[in-house]
Amino acid sequence: MITPYGPLPVAGKPDLYPDGVVKAMYVQGPVSLETSVGRLMPQYTIDDSRRMHQPPLTFHANGRVRSLPLETRTVLETPLGPLSAELVTFHESGGVARVFPLNGKLSGYWTEADEAGLAEVLRLETPVGVVAARFVAVAFDAAGALRSLTLWPSEEVAVRTPVGNAPVRLGLSFHPGGALRSVEPARPLEAPTPVGRVWAFDPDAVGISGDENSLVFSPEGVVQRVATVRTSLAARLADGTRLELAPQVRESICGDGDREVTPLVLEFSEASVTARHGSLGRPHAVLPVAGSAFETRPFLSAFAVALTPKQCSM
Repeated sequence: MITPYGPLPVAGKPDLYPDGVVKAMYVQGPVSLETSVGRLMPQYTIDDSRRMHQPPLTFHANGRVRSLPLETRTVLETPLGPLSAELVTFHESGGVARVFPLNGKLSGYWTEADEAGLAEVLRLETPVGVVAARFVAVAFDAAGALRSLTLWPSEEVAVRTPVGNAPVRLGLSFHPGGALRSVEPARPLEAPTPVGRVWAFDPDAVGISGDENSLVFSPEGVVQRVATVRTSLAARLADGTRLELAPQVRESICGDGDREVTPLVLEFSEASVTARHGSLGRPHAVLPVAGSAFETRPFLSAFAVALTPKQCSM
């Protein structure tokens, strides 16, 4: 295949965009690509039970490389300094998007614990100070600024936030100017919001990416979104209507008679407060700020339910 990086040897049939530009392909044999983080060799072999498949080399519609699995762990020159990687992704402009220190395939022969055992603790200089941990991925925006850090599930770090020092798990993200954008609290964290003080915590937060988290701040440090299983919100609207918004307690998805809490997610703007259940739930209430009075209260039902993620047994 002829690409902006020169001719590349193809194994099998490549996937193409409608205009004929290569979308994905498997590289056959050693070859290197010149990228914004150095000259890199795509993976072309399968060596052991940890890397028992060959992920494809993918491209953006403009022909630039999008996802590049590496033949061997390679040190990249990133905007944050040298980082070792087995997988790297890029923006359409060619700038680095995400760096993955490891890229093993989980299976019955290779578990998450096996993969985590290979992860090394990295000390990264961030806008909130040095963060030392094992990372699944380090992400950058199109301008090269640090966008987010995704932590291994068992990792916890202390982070300086606009609401004080906080234990953080799963991930944290940044605004383009460097201000902290969001964190995933490792334990309930009391935070001042436009409607009162809320205990921020989501026991079932999904740590796929550190880009989006339960506690979100504006560039000025004001809470813009919060997920909570410990706080309910009482509202009295201008017409006298009274509403009570609270997390939901439901039967566990494991079906063993246990109960679990779905967090109440509150999003704040100058004009309104939007409420939903769960980070992906549809809004079930949009309350105007003008003329409304709000009060936060402890959600007592949550104290009778375990806040640790439910592990269903087979």
